[in-house]
Amino acid sequence: MIIRIIGVLCLSFLLLASPPTTGGEVYKWVDSSGTTVYGSKPPKNARLQEIKGNITSFTSVSVESFKYDSNLITTHKAKGKSVIMYSTSWCGYCKKAARHFQRNNIPFEEYDIEKSKKAARDYKKLNGRGVPLILIGNKRMNGFSARQFDRIYNSST
Repeated sequence: MIIRIIGVLCLSFLLLASPPTTGGEVYKWVDSSGTTVYGSKPPKNARLQEIKGNITSFTSVSVESFKYDSNLITTHKAKGKSVIMYSTSWCGYCKKAARHFQRNNIPFEEYDIEKSKKAARDYKKLNGRGVPLILIGNKRMNGFSARQFDRIYNSST
């Protein structure tokens, strides 16, 4: 009995001490209407291409000021209180952010950097390193935290 308890405690410690991992493959396929689709859950009979890349979901959130580049699609749209989010279809934090915006009636524009060449170029100009990348006025949030977002959004003019 004591050996079993020690085993359970050791296993619990190992699970708590190990870093969280995300095991998400991203695939590309063409649907029945001829549209190229990216995602983590392709249909069973799809011809798949696995996507390899350096885009990750942020595991911690940072906020910084940034200056608009006149060539970005976000230049005029993200002024004031509107919100721009660069995302991917497989990013859980991106989905969480979008749900938060919708539930709180926050107007936002979302650009999928894997589906739009223009969004990918703008993301690169912003030195994007992960998703979501959220622009609020002259602030840039790397990752998503509802509490931090609300504080920034409510203080923007």
